[in-house]
Amino acid sequence: MEHSLRLGNLTPAPVRRLIFLVLPVALGLAACAPRPAPSGINDPGEAQNRRVHTLNKALDKAILKPLSHKYMKVAPSPFARGASNLAANLSLPGMIANDLLQLKLTDATSNTFRFALNSTFGLGGLIDVATQNGLAERNTDFGETLHVWGMPEGAYLELPILGPSTERDALGTIVDFTFDPLRHVLTGPRRYVSPVAHALKKLDDRDTFSNTVDSILYQSADSYAQERLLYLQSRRSKLNGGISNAELEDPYAQ
Repeated sequence: MEHSLRLGNLTPAPVRRLIFLVLPVALGLAACAPRPAPSGINDPGEAQNRRVHTLNKALDKAILKPLSHKYMKVAPSPFARGASNLAANLSLPGMIANDLLQLKLTDATSNTFRFALNSTFGLGGLIDVATQNGLAERNTDFGETLHVWGMPEGAYLELPILGPSTERDALGTIVDFTFDPLRHVLTGPRRYVSPVAHALKKLDDRDTFSNTVDSILYQSADSYAQERLLYLQSRRSKLNGGISNAELEDPYAQ
C-alpha cells in the first residue's frame, strides 16, 4: 500500500522532535496544580482591542454573516453537516496530543477511539458515528494545556478574525496551529482538506447561532464589553469548573 500506518508516518521528524523536547517539561509542569481562577477583567490594551473588535464586526457584517446565510441556503444539509463533522474529526489528533501533555489519559483514550471510529466507520469523519454511539468529544487545546501547567491567563485580547482570547489562549492557538500533527502527515492537495473543512464549519456555526451572535454584536449597548464578558466567563468556567457572575462584573456591560 502507498500509505502504510507505520509509526514513522504518523509521527514525522518535526513531531517526534517536539515530543522529545516538550514531554519532559510537560511531565514536570503537569505535576503542578493550575493557578487559582482569576477574577475581574484584565484588559490593559482595551483601546487597541476595541479597534480590532470594530474591524471584526465590520468583517462579520460585510462577509461572514451574509456568506454563511448563502452557504447554508446553497449547500444541502447533509453536505454542511458532513463538512462540520469532518472538521471536528480532523481536530482530534491535536486534542489527543494535548490530552497527553495534560496527563489526562482517560480523555486521550476516549478521543483516540472517537477518531478511529469516525475515521473508519464514519467515512473519514463525514459521519459522527462516535457521538451516535455515546462517545462524545473531549474538547481541549494547548491553551488549556498551559493552564494545567500553571501559566497565568494574562491580559484579555481581541484577535483579528479569530475574535476574543487571552494572552495564554493566543499562544495556545499559535502552538495548536503550528504543531497540528495532520499538517505534518498530509501532503499534496490533502493538506488543504482540513482548512477548507474548518472554514465551512465556521460558516455553518455562524448561521446556526446567528440569533445569539447578532444579539451580542448588533443588539448590545456595548458589544465589545458583552463579548469580552461572555468569553471570559465561558473560558474560566471550562478551565476552573465554574465561576460566578459576580467575579466577572463588568462596569462597561450596562
